[in-house]
Amino acid sequence: MVEIKIVVDKLRIQYEGIFSVPELYQTIDNWLREKGYDKQERKNVEKVSPKGKQIELILQPWKKITDYAKIIISIRLIAQDITEVEVERDGAKLLMNQGKLSLVLDGWLQTDYESKWEGKPIFYFLRTVFDKYIYKPYTMGYEGAVGKDVGDLHTELKSFLNLYRYKS
Repeated sequence: MVEIKIVVDKLRIQYEGIFSVPELYQTIDNWLREKGYDKQERKNVEKVSPKGKQIELILQPWKKITDYAKIIISIRLIAQDITEVEVERDGAKLLMNQGKLSLVLDGWLQTDYESKWEGKPIFYFLRTVFDKYIYKPYTMGYEGAVGKDVGDLHTELKSFLNLYRYKS
């Protein structure tokens, strides 16, 4: 049976102001490509209301570490009241977005994702013993990799949004 361990739970970023939604998407995409993640889009909803656009995006990129363990990061992006504004920078007019942005990051370690240890009850028992006594140092290292990657993504997104805070 696949086991999922939550390593990072609900790491949040709140932002309100001017930013670029396409550049935010591009920043996430570049980071995932750079770190070797395969992107999986779970939900992508965009609604237009009189106040502005409402965007909800849920990504679950994953990366195989070994044949036994895999890292999954959940990125939930909720943008509210997104409107287009014209910003003048260095004499040039740019179209940007303004609104509220909420990002929530989770990091999971998934083990035995190919269900190789489920064939017989003795295999399940052996897997439990192996996980507890033999694979524990490896699993702890994998958990550290999950925490590091989620922390890196959090830092990257915060830095991206802080650039807009000081540019406008």
